[in-house]
Amino acid sequence: MDVDREDYRQNQVSIQRSLSPVQRASSVPHRLPHFTVGYVYSQDMMLHSSATGEHPEQPERISRIRTAIRDANLLQKMKQIPIRPVKRDEVLLVHSQEHWHKVLAIQSMTPSEIFESEAYYESLSLYVTSGTTRAARLSCGGVIEACLAVARNELKKTFAIVRPPGHHAEPEEHMGFCFFNNVAVAAKVTQFLTPVRKILILDWDVHHGNGTQRAFNDDPSVLYISLHRYERGQFYPCGPFGSMESCGEAAGLGYSVNIPWPKKGMTDADYIHAFQQIVMPIGMEFAPDLVIISAGFDAAVGDDLGECFVSPAGYAHMTHMLSGLAGGKLVVALEGGYNLDSISNSSLAVARVLLGEAPPELPPMVASEAGTETVWQVAMEQSKYWKSVNPKACEPREEVDEISFSIPEILKGHRQHFLYTQYQMLQVPLMTKMFEERFGSQVMCTNDFLENPTIIVFVHEFGNLRIELDGKPTCDVQMENSYLIDFSKELISWIMKEKYALLDVNVFPRPFASPLPRGHKHVESWTRDVLTYLWDNYIQLSGAKNIVFIGHGPGCHALMELMESRPVGMIRYVNTVIQVVGNISIPLIPKDADELRAWYSKNSVVIVHPEHPAFAPEARILKRHGRVLQIDESKPIKLIMKGLPLIQEYVRQSLVGKPQ
Repeated sequence: MDVDREDYRQNQVSIQRSLSPVQRASSVPHRLPHFTVGYVYSQDMMLHSSATGEHPEQPERISRIRTAIRDANLLQKMKQIPIRPVKRDEVLLVHSQEHWHKVLAIQSMTPSEIFESEAYYESLSLYVTSGTTRAARLSCGGVIEACLAVARNELKKTFAIVRPPGHHAEPEEHMGFCFFNNVAVAAKVTQFLTPVRKILILDWDVHHGNGTQRAFNDDPSVLYISLHRYERGQFYPCGPFGSMESCGEAAGLGYSVNIPWPKKGMTDADYIHAFQQIVMPIGMEFAPDLVIISAGFDAAVGDDLGECFVSPAGYAHMTHMLSGLAGGKLVVALEGGYNLDSISNSSLAVARVLLGEAPPELPPMVASEAGTETVWQVAMEQSKYWKSVNPKACEPREEVDEISFSIPEILKGHRQHFLYTQYQMLQVPLMTKMFEERFGSQVMCTNDFLENPTIIVFVHEFGNLRIELDGKPTCDVQMENSYLIDFSKELISWIMKEKYALLDVNVFPRPFASPLPRGHKHVESWTRDVLTYLWDNYIQLSGAKNIVFIGHGPGCHALMELMESRPVGMIRYVNTVIQVVGNISIPLIPKDADELRAWYSKNSVVIVHPEHPAFAPEARILKRHGRVLQIDESKPIKLIMKGLPLIQEYVRQSLVGKPQ
């Protein structure tokens, strides 16, 4: 927008007066310290509805998202942020005064005027009703309030469940289902009212956010990154503005990053590849104070407008990576997405990550030829402006080696080698093809396992970096590996000294190269089945009179499932169960298992850190959780090292007076 300096100065003065904290009491939340995540929502945004009810930008988009989050029992963990309409002086930070009046005038249109103007608005890919103005003002005001709540440190993360969307709205024109540019206005207001100066806007809507890039095209304080279908400028909003060569202008040159997909059908692998090679390196080099996701879900599987195949897990992983920037200050603002099932499932996956859950496991995948070629070309363009972008690292290869290993497999293989060479531990054979494919070489035992009267069973998920890194954007693999190796050294040295046997079980499964067989569709079923197999075929048939289970991280839930499936054997043979939970939820004994619950409450120790969600004001520790103890260490893998003396003491106590 071309505004002379005096007009801009007057706008700044006006907004400072109208947006003072005293006059904006609605933006000041009730301070509830146990809430770290919030959301914005109002049914009034559903007043914007097409006369035929057949338009893809339909009111149910937001209600279905809210319902999905509520039905997953997540809404109660989020603070509802009061919503309010955007104000004139806020809008004028991005849009012209003429544009403000144009949108405001819609609310005064008669039914006949709306009917007569239908062709005009259709030419802009819009529809209008008597409720359009209020919905558009609430949508924009809602994103502002979501951003301010994070920028003022009142909340860590927020989700603005709003409509109509905004990223196509340009300074002078509404278009593409958008009236005000919600994210652009919110970013400007946030910079004006809070200490936040540098903002990263990541736009993963399948369409280029032409309005958002236009708003900041010459502004180096806002980094705009967009992943979108481009197809040589033939895909909406069309034209060259979304090309990879469109990198900003003047002082903002290099602060617009476009990753333009050349075709439909892009997948999780393509998006994750772009994140790893372009988005995260540039994001880390830019070092924003706040991250805003323009979260359109029209690239999701099932969306007929986007025709791409990004899964809910894919969106969760992208959110997870972005959470590692700006100290975790993250705002998700809804943009497009028109398949109600796809948008609600994808939004739910994002909400889970906002609330601290690890993203779901993704299968092995490789970016497409079109994806790798695009990312390489973008890297060559952006390397002119960003030192962290390395085109050579993402140059497409003519031939891909058939033999490749993931980082988790390398870590697990190294640990197996360590246990064999240092302690002469042996690999336990698994007699089914499925178990061997998923867990082969991941179950090790000392050579006296079948004869020793005392067995320590250590169940863990070493190599699961999603759990260990807890959302960090970088990883020192050597450091992460050394923690568990160091713990293994101390644990095994102690076990050898005490003359116990050790069964080491890594329940982090390898992914199948082929689809999962019927009846085993989830990782949890495999971890349960392999532990049950080991119990039935090795542990129970050994000569052990004393059995101690030690679970770490997700291995704790696997142990709980074993106890549920073999309660009689647990009560009869197991001395104690020690669970080092870390950041995951504390597993529970089933309500109807009275005998097992009574035994577990007396013979268990659950180790967590003091900031675990179980100690939040609204949470409650139950007898079914077992005996819960706190250790002051938040990093999961270090927690077990710090708790080793406590573990040793409880093992000794459980064996007092028992035959050895």
